[in-house]
Amino acid sequence: MDNIMVIGAAGQIGSELVVELRMRYGGEHVFATDIKQAPPDIMEGGPFQVLDVMDDKQLIHFIIRHKINQIYHLAAVLSGNAEKLPTQAWKINMDSLMNILEVAKMVEEVKKVFWPSSIAVFGPTTIRRNTPQLAVMEPITVYGISKLAGERWCDYYYNKFGVDVRSLRYPGLISYKTEAGGGTTDYAVEIFYEAIRHASYDCFLGEGTSLPMLFMPDAIKATIQLMEADRSRLTIHSSYNIGGMSITPAQLHKEIQKQIPGFSIRYNPDFRQAIADSWPQSVDDTIARIDWGFEQKYDLEMMTKIMLNEIKNKLNT
Repeated sequence: MDNIMVIGAAGQIGSELVVELRMRYGGEHVFATDIKQAPPDIMEGGPFQVLDVMDDKQLIHFIIRHKINQIYHLAAVLSGNAEKLPTQAWKINMDSLMNILEVAKMVEEVKKVFWPSSIAVFGPTTIRRNTPQLAVMEPITVYGISKLAGERWCDYYYNKFGVDVRSLRYPGLISYKTEAGGGTTDYAVEIFYEAIRHASYDCFLGEGTSLPMLFMPDAIKATIQLMEADRSRLTIHSSYNIGGMSITPAQLHKEIQKQIPGFSIRYNPDFRQAIADSWPQSVDDTIARIDWGFEQKYDLEMMTKIMLNEIKNKLNT
């Protein structure tokens, strides 16, 4: 059984991925790490250590000591927050990835690496509807620039050094377990919490802003499925497109109103509107479906019912 390391285990993806990996492979084989303390189920369900991925010496020591075979590197500064601290975000996002790639190159026991990319790699010159796997990429954000550079480094390390690094271009991810963390698509998480807490929401994107979204269970399944796929079947070594459901704030508002009739929304677009306007409205994920069988289970109606029910339970309302 491989030993698996998850970096960024306290984040939106990591906090759910760790739980699923431990159910699948056993708690003792999944080592959760983050720069801060994680939720209790992460810290109590298996080994956990506070670790800074920017510290390459600490990183390699941990990997060798625990005989790590797979690394999921999820730590990053997201799009909205990255625009506030661009040089710091660039350094964190890029240096941390380079540390992981170098370790994977040097340590023979490391068989696979997962690193998330994003639809942020695309820009205003990209075809916005049904965006293909291979498209013009001219991102306008620090986050998108770092993800595009990261994709090229992943492909380079695969071809130059044989590092088996795998990646997904996540659309917006919607989860009830962790609240919003500074991303441009995070309105789609905030809106549920505010609907339950206050029956109203000030949305930082315009009502007709269509973006691809994916419910977190589908994202977790896709991530593990890609990592478990036979290497010989994979044709993309930068990052795979994966789509989801393309929705607008107005559509999400209408769906929530079916469960909370008095829920109101106000639209006050901020700097994130320009970011959203540069991203795809929908994504073509045909290659992911062919290569390793990606499929989406949850639609808007199913997701909304689960989100509202789980957040109500979480908030004890």
